[in-house]
Amino acid sequence: MPLNRTLHRIDTDAPGTTTELTIFEIGPGDAGQKVYLQAALHADEQPGIMAIHHLLPLIEAADARGELRAKFTIMPMVNPLGMNQRLFGDHVGRYDFRSGTNFNRRWPELFAAVGQAVAPRLTDDAEANVRTIRAAVREWLAAQQPQTAMQKLRHLVMTQAYDADYVLDLHCDNEALVHLFVTPESMAELTELADHMGSVAQLTAEDSGGGSFDEVWPSLWTRLRAVHPDKPIPFSARAATLEYRGQPDVFDAIGKKDAAGLFAFFQAKGLIAGAPPAVEPAPAPLPLSATEMLRVDKAGLLAYRVELGEHVEKGQPVADLIALDGPGAFTERTSVLAGTAGRVISRNQSKFVVPGDSIAKIVGTEPLPGREGYLLED
Repeated sequence: MPLNRTLHRIDTDAPGTTTELTIFEIGPGDAGQKVYLQAALHADEQPGIMAIHHLLPLIEAADARGELRAKFTIMPMVNPLGMNQRLFGDHVGRYDFRSGTNFNRRWPELFAAVGQAVAPRLTDDAEANVRTIRAAVREWLAAQQPQTAMQKLRHLVMTQAYDADYVLDLHCDNEALVHLFVTPESMAELTELADHMGSVAQLTAEDSGGGSFDEVWPSLWTRLRAVHPDKPIPFSARAATLEYRGQPDVFDAIGKKDAAGLFAFFQAKGLIAGAPPAVEPAPAPLPLSATEMLRVDKAGLLAYRVELGEHVEKGQPVADLIALDGPGAFTERTSVLAGTAGRVISRNQSKFVVPGDSIAKIVGTEPLPGREGYLLED
């Protein structure tokens, strides 16, 4: 089908106010696979919007040539609530103002929601089991009664994504190189995504502890497969969070490159006809628990001593913290030391930091002591 644009109105929490969510759909109605793609769930992270802006005409042209082999559902700006969060000229966009919830945390756990209902309906037919599991999720969603604006938004998003074979969530960091967050089982089928993104790190965790959107879908299938080893349950929801550099990196040239990489990935997986260009393979995936979120323990002004992509050794100074108060104010510097050996893939674009702020991600190879449970930045 040609590119179809739908506007969904969502009543927000204040009387008389609404917001709109735009959904694009394209691809054969009888396609055997579905791709769900969204950007700006953290509304202050907009490189993904630019990438999708350049991807849409590529997919539309491929459809005109009869090359689409999957149905595509695309939300270029999935969080209009966060897009409206401007305070005194600054865009916030990361947390729901009413609940304080991070827009990409505490999504529903589908295994808890449908696992018991699915169990007696599973058979020895693998394809039938996929249909059964997706039908159970659809039934659960239909029974929900979202109340707040954020609940309504999440419900609408989940009704669009629940039956997708590929779920891609486009984000970015403060200042960073391209990288991926992904579950191990998804990573096994998304190596081409990392390759064509030019990703420098694939950070894997079965459960990062935050209930992020990209983990909602694969965790259902992974857990059902573990609980029912005697039933054929194909892994049917590959998902990832794509980190497209930093917040300022919203430019046509970069967006075109990222769109071309996504298009090539779709070709590599047979979702769009054609041969993708040859690219260098991305590095092997590493456990997220081996990545240090380097934090400061006091306030100060950051002076970085390493560049993005640089390899550091454990104990090496990553930055100096210039004191802003006390006897040494504006003259003393305290070094912030790497707690592991690895590659620096992100830095903090805000150079004034306070206790607990993360100033770098250092991708190591060995899990770090104490890095368990909640593995993400909030």
